[in-house]
Amino acid sequence: MITAQNVFIGFGKAAKTLAGALANRGESVIMIEASDKMYGGTCINVACIPTKTLLTSSQNNRLGDAQENYRSAIVNKNDVTGTLRSSNLHKLSDKATVTVLNGWAEFEAPKQLKVTYQNGKVDQISGERIFINTGSTPIIPEISGGLATSPFMQTSETLMDQRRLPKHLAIVGGGYIGLEFASIYANFGSQVTIIDAGKQFMARDERELAMAVQRDMAAKGVEFELNAQVTQVINQVGEAKIEFNQDGQQRTITADTILVATGRKANIAKLGLDKAGGIATNQRGGIIVDDHLRTNVDNIWAMGGDVRGGGAQFTYISLDDYRIVLDQLVGDGKRTLAEQELVPHVVFLNTPVATIGLNEEQAKNQQIAYQVGKLATTAVPKAHVLGNTTGYLKVLVDPANHEILGATLYCIEAQELINMISLAMHQHLPYEVLRDQIYSHPTMTEAFNDLFGTIK
Repeated sequence: MITAQNVFIGFGKAAKTLAGALANRGESVIMIEASDKMYGGTCINVACIPTKTLLTSSQNNRLGDAQENYRSAIVNKNDVTGTLRSSNLHKLSDKATVTVLNGWAEFEAPKQLKVTYQNGKVDQISGERIFINTGSTPIIPEISGGLATSPFMQTSETLMDQRRLPKHLAIVGGGYIGLEFASIYANFGSQVTIIDAGKQFMARDERELAMAVQRDMAAKGVEFELNAQVTQVINQVGEAKIEFNQDGQQRTITADTILVATGRKANIAKLGLDKAGGIATNQRGGIIVDDHLRTNVDNIWAMGGDVRGGGAQFTYISLDDYRIVLDQLVGDGKRTLAEQELVPHVVFLNTPVATIGLNEEQAKNQQIAYQVGKLATTAVPKAHVLGNTTGYLKVLVDPANHEILGATLYCIEAQELINMISLAMHQHLPYEVLRDQIYSHPTMTEAFNDLFGTIK
């Protein structure tokens, strides 16, 4: 029996950060990770970092052979993720009180786990506290014709390991993951078709934004099949035939690669939660926690929006989960999930989309009084320097107290700009603070002078 004060299942963002903090306090830590390719969690290895690395490479894809450019981009992506993965491992494994184990963890009792290694060896692990941070796994819908076993089917994780550039990439699912991959592969030169069951493109966003993004993606060759239910996938020589029902009519396209981007689910199916005193789960297949991330079983926590099921599946949410739990263990316990109700959302397209708080349609529907400011990206000098003047910046403010209610940024470097607006919103600053700030030039942030100057 191997024992420790703290046992972590999954080497995710929250787990690695919390484990390091507790180890720095001299506490013993066991970190259990099923794969030696997942140190650091989903984001670093199979999501945020590799996709953004590929997006950057794809935007530089100008001259030369498309296949060779793509292969080089995959090699570079692997170098980046490999470096970060190794760094994350050593940040823990080099600490005297930390033991990292590579194996499958399964509960045998509330404070006891069985770890099975690839060679079949089994160890028994016990801990005073147990933390679950196992991330998520792609959802593969059941579709006639064997989509799940099709040689042409890829997930968001496996596609990035393929060194052959797809000629025609069909993406099943028009959510944020699907859109990001559409941008990447269209840049590399693939024909891209998005097949989405939804009637509206980017249904969660206001129509002004959705229409602008769809128009700009279409201009780069991305095709959209909306209100389309895939009914069958038929494997053929060198390609698959994808049949879908659209507006009552049967349609067919062929593609040599099918990306399934229909969402992700908590990676907890094999943990044996019932043996851990019956850890409760919700209808979305995630672990139920309270506002302090405690499960219904004492001294067992679940961290990460994906593991919790229904939470925002962002690595920065997982990082904040670490803060909430650490505050209970060594602080005053005042941090809660309530602090995560207002966070930025970013879609990394050729021109990124970043939003926070209310958009204009939501404010109108909820009958919330607001004033609006809007600025075309082409009015920002730095956008011209960067060679991308696509889109606009829009903010809503409260006419009574002048605080920012929300922002929609569709512009180059939106992923950076949104953080300053988020900071202002959390600190309840009047919008005039951003309007009157002296910014360096030329930068995208200086757009705030003009953007907030348009408030009316």
